[in-house]
Amino acid sequence: MTPPACPSLRHPLPRGPGCGPGRGRLRLLALAALVMLAAGCGHPPELIGVAGVPPGPVAGATERRIFIATTRAPAAGPGQLYSQRRSGRLGLAEVTVSIPPGHVAGRIERARRLPPDPRREMTVAAATRYTADRDFIAAVDAELARRAPADREVLLFVHGYNNTPSDSVLRLAQFVQDSGFRGVPVLFSWPSAGRRTHYVYDLNSALAARPLLEQASSLLIRTRAGGFDVFAHSMGALLVTEVMVQSDLQNTLGSSGHLHNVMLAAPDIDLDLFRAQLGQIRNRRGNVFVFVSGDDRALALSRRLSGGVDRVGDATAAELAGLNVTVIDLARVGDSASGTHAKFAASPEVVKLIGAALGRDSFSGRAEAPAVVDILDGIPVLERLLPQP
Repeated sequence: MTPPACPSLRHPLPRGPGCGPGRGRLRLLALAALVMLAAGCGHPPELIGVAGVPPGPVAGATERRIFIATTRAPAAGPGQLYSQRRSGRLGLAEVTVSIPPGHVAGRIERARRLPPDPRREMTVAAATRYTADRDFIAAVDAELARRAPADREVLLFVHGYNNTPSDSVLRLAQFVQDSGFRGVPVLFSWPSAGRRTHYVYDLNSALAARPLLEQASSLLIRTRAGGFDVFAHSMGALLVTEVMVQSDLQNTLGSSGHLHNVMLAAPDIDLDLFRAQLGQIRNRRGNVFVFVSGDDRALALSRRLSGGVDRVGDATAAELAGLNVTVIDLARVGDSASGTHAKFAASPEVVKLIGAALGRDSFSGRAEAPAVVDILDGIPVLERLLPQP
């Protein structure tokens, strides 16, 4: 989910019994006002392949090559590449993101008007669509070959609710830049409407993308990657856990024997559903890490929209006990540039520590190993639960 840039309610609406008819109407009015306020907050303009960007590299800028597998339908409009409409076929593409020399860790220097200025703002250029699976695989392999053998890893990132193609491309580029990840990033982009009022549309789009996420995973195991990590944010975590249930990733990434970690940041998943999902996974491959934060305002709104049912991303460590996952609580991390919902990337401390874990492969191996605790030492992370034997 893209964190709100507009004001939001700082205190949750009352929950539980004891609300009379008058108070109930006030709650509904407050929620309606919040939704209307959110609807008035538009996204910045789309940036992919926008014309008018000065050609040639900018001194001090960094370029990041992002591969894309998507269930979005193609778009013809400027800066879009893909639309919010659903497609029954998997689209394959790549883009190059230029990150300005003055980039600040945790921030996305997003242009508010076009064309962007690559000296001060992120730009997205060199957009290429692939029409054949083999061409996409060959391009990923060529990018892997440019890295040292130890760095020939793929990070599969699945974005959350209320994301446009440019939103998710820029977020992944920023995460890769700030974390220091040295492998090859691949974005799985499902057709979010990119509008806060379209929560149900996004939810159904994420669920409809399940078979194509499996297909994208099957393409990745045909590459020469030495290992895979899956990182899913917000509603994207629901998509990933649903695929884990229906296939356990066994016929895709898990079958390669190189699926190291599944990381779920601020998962927008019904807590009871999450318990049921994990109970259905018979042969789990890779370690599962859950990043939670009790102050997540976006998930507080999701909880209201879901009838007051708690979300995994703002659950307590005790509520997630016994689920055979490692819980990392970011509640006291307060330096996020994009609010409380994107601490995994927008907090300079957190994103660098996740990058260190990926770089040292410290998230792999037995979950009981102390490596995660060692990596997070010095940052106010509260809880780490050991999986039950």
